[in-house]
Amino acid sequence: MRQQPYFGAAESGGPSLEDVMEQVGRGDKNAFSALYDAVANTVFGIVVKVVRDRAQSEEVAQEVMIDLWRQAARYRPAQGSVMTWVATIAHRRAVDRVRSAQASANRDMATALRDQERPFDEVAEQVETRLESEQVRRCMRGLTELQRQAVTLAYYQGMTYREVAETLQAPLPTIKTRMRDGLIRLRDCMGVTT
Repeated sequence: MRQQPYFGAAESGGPSLEDVMEQVGRGDKNAFSALYDAVANTVFGIVVKVVRDRAQSEEVAQEVMIDLWRQAARYRPAQGSVMTWVATIAHRRAVDRVRSAQASANRDMATALRDQERPFDEVAEQVETRLESEQVRRCMRGLTELQRQAVTLAYYQGMTYREVAETLQAPLPTIKTRMRDGLIRLRDCMGVTT
């Protein structure tokens, strides 16, 4: 005996994608299976266009689906369709992956260039590191509490803007603004030129 699909087009009498999302928000695994079937290809398509590496895209798409399961209760139909919400999450995750990979590559390249430029002087390196650390701590004390917390979570714990916003229970735009302002103040305090 063939089982009836959980999800169907609204005109065929099945639940709408919004109805399915509501059920997923309540922890319904069958509804999540239906949601997965409905959006997985779209999610992968968005991710692969941004990431451009199939293996990483598969990883990111899987992370997006886990996010959808975890965040389903946060979906609000009045703010847009399920597909728009899903596409936004997929795009943000993909961009986060690309930025993370680029930052890692930049760090590796900078390290390799530093190693090639001059022989390693351990004592000088320790003194320079200590002085820089002291300067960073002094400059961090000049930030507001929210700026300091946001910058610390992002740069010392590797959190994304979204994760920082969730941790500090603050709106994402507020976190982005505080971090931008905090980084500008740090740059100015440390005398970094752009």
